[in-house]
Amino acid sequence: MDLQLKGKLALVSGSTAGIGYAIASTLARDGARVIINGRTQAAVDDAARRMREETGGTIEAYAGDLSRADAAEEVVRRHPGIDILVNNLGIFEPKLFEDIPDEDWMRFFDVNVLSGVRLARLVLPAMKQANWGRIIFISSESAVQIPTEMIHYGMTKTAQLAVSRGLAESVAGTGITVNSVLPGPTKSRGVGDFVQDMARAADKSFEQVEAEFFDKVRPTSLIKRFATPDEVASMVAYIASPLASATTGAALRVDGGVVKSLI
Repeated sequence: MDLQLKGKLALVSGSTAGIGYAIASTLARDGARVIINGRTQAAVDDAARRMREETGGTIEAYAGDLSRADAAEEVVRRHPGIDILVNNLGIFEPKLFEDIPDEDWMRFFDVNVLSGVRLARLVLPAMKQANWGRIIFISSESAVQIPTEMIHYGMTKTAQLAVSRGLAESVAGTGITVNSVLPGPTKSRGVGDFVQDMARAADKSFEQVEAEFFDKVRPTSLIKRFATPDEVASMVAYIASPLASATTGAALRVDGGVVKSLI
């Protein structure tokens, strides 16, 4: 399927690995010009090199912490006319509620929520002028089923849904769409490393720990496995495309059926 992305300029925050890397690669394969982002120059340069080799696409690179206002302003200044913004930057950390200090609540909000709010605010004027744009927040099934082991993370994912829906309503009647995508448990780099550490500590295989996770922690999963980053990226690429012009203000699940909901 031709997603009609040729020539579109896309920024994917937090895209040197995992879901972000998969999203950026998929957009590049479909013809978009892609700006990838990470905090260090070495990581960004390496990811950009690999992505160019894998996709043959036009890949730009921006090294900077996009949870910071100055970095967000700089990337938009360097790359004017961003057509597609994918707010993928995010952090997570299992921690008991009573052990989460105020500074962690603020840090999670700054990285997971405010970074996307700020970038959306910066790219919106050019999108309005062009009367076309796509803003996508990578939320999580944890937005609707708050994990007790990381309530602060769940809070930020729910906040993204509120921002996304409100922003979609604010641009009603234009060619700009705003949506959230809710991955379920996904074998991204962070999750993969976390599960591998658990497997080593328990002297078990990755597959054994994965099976136990879906038996005990996410028993409502219908696929009974971690999704792949590429499976999430496919949904994002479609929502980023002109073909998805009638989809806006939506929270779209790629959760493997974890959320027990009819809609």
